Amino acid sequence: MFSINPIIDTDSYKASHWLQYPKGTSRTFFYLESRGSERSHWEETVFFGLQYILKRYFTVKITKEMVDEARSVITSHGLPFNYDGWLHLVEKHGGSLPLRIRAVPEGLVVPLKNALMTVETTDDEFYWLAGWFETQLMRIWYPITVATQSYYIKKDIYKFLQETADSPDAEIPFKLHDFGARGVSSQETAAIGGAAHLVNFQGTDTMAALLLHRDFYHSEMAGFSIPAAEHSTMTAWGREGEVEAYRNMLRQFAKPNALVAVVSDSWDIFNAVEKVWGEILRQEVVDSGATIVIRPDSGNPVEVVAKVAAILAEKFGYEINSKGYKVLKYVRIIQGDGVNEQSIHDILSRLKADGFSASNIAFGMGGALLQKVNRDTLKFAYKCSAVVVDGKLREVHKEPVTDKVKVSKSGRLDLIKNEKGEYETVKIRGLEKIAEEGSVMRTVYENGDLLVDDSLDEIRKRAEIKLESL
Repeated sequence: MFSINPIIDTDSYKASHWLQYPKGTSRTFFYLESRGSERSHWEETVFFGLQYILKRYFTVKITKEMVDEARSVITSHGLPFNYDGWLHLVEKHGGSLPLRIRAVPEGLVVPLKNALMTVETTDDEFYWLAGWFETQLMRIWYPITVATQSYYIKKDIYKFLQETADSPDAEIPFKLHDFGARGVSSQETAAIGGAAHLVNFQGTDTMAALLLHRDFYHSEMAGFSIPAAEHSTMTAWGREGEVEAYRNMLRQFAKPNALVAVVSDSWDIFNAVEKVWGEILRQEVVDSGATIVIRPDSGNPVEVVAKVAAILAEKFGYEINSKGYKVLKYVRIIQGDGVNEQSIHDILSRLKADGFSASNIAFGMGGALLQKVNRDTLKFAYKCSAVVVDGKLREVHKEPVTDKVKVSKSGRLDLIKNEKGEYETVKIRGLEKIAEEGSVMRTVYENGDLLVDDSLDEIRKRAEIKLESL
């Protein structure tokens, strides 16, 4: 995978910042927060992804060769470079970064506008490092935002399952499948975003995410998939061969208790469901012992799914579950086109209104899951909140008159649970090391060493949906 010298993996203007702090500066303190949300109903974030960033990038030791390359690139680029400072870091610390990073546990669900991570320097000679690495550390906005979106969709689906299904807890892990690998800008983006989704669900077609969880979060197999058709494998049979294309899927994959997904809209989804699946192949479906998952892939998702469900109910029959909703026999539906947070809600609402349980459908989400988010979705910011100048702590912040949303926090910060049991960002007086006891945050990285190494199982437990939160 493409890699870059970690010194150069920053914004260009960072190279000049070591000369801009007040004379006598010896330490700096930064923090990360979500300053709000563009989605009005998102009131919390699911913290995820820091362990990957730290393991992959911050345990790498800086070498003289990296320093020499950085000097060549940055000075040719037109900027000053702190060559002596970086070289001294190699000599004094063996290339390890004299930083302390504290953060909330991954998987924790934290209200907006709270400090989620703090970064401070630990050596007075390297006060400029905490700002230098903003670019790398800020990229955590991406896995947090994907995990948060996935979490809110999970809450919504889970609510419908609670209302209309017999086994909500058993069904929820596979209700939202990641279809997003082809819709992102790189393999690493797919891995990071896909891994964030797997905090909440276990269905994915993004295999890069499986490797990330295996290598960085101690999960041998984080997600699962099933045999599924695509349009090329169906249309290759020709329109006149549509029946045989579907029959081949049954013969190849439809075993007792298996799941098989077949895209069925290459020509006429309603004819395919009613005549081909519902009549010509009906007995073969029943005899196979498998569950056939029909995939519409075009048209208005709400209307198409509702009509497909009605046809399948007529052709294959259904049972009425303990909550009074219809559950299809032998078949299910997966919707993978036009899927986003709103359309999922609308589809489930329509199915419920038509008397169908949420058990009948799963969703595949691609670009909207991994790509239709940005740093402003949760308004992420990484800001300096304090410095030490001439041995004294100086609280700092910004407060632009033109945008109150961008007002930043000041002081050395920590996150606690207050007497009401609510998360609260608080200031720490003085320069002493922040105590772990009583803090929601943990020191996860210090002077080049990773101090916390969580498993995906631990993270998933923290992110579990609580019934009372619905």
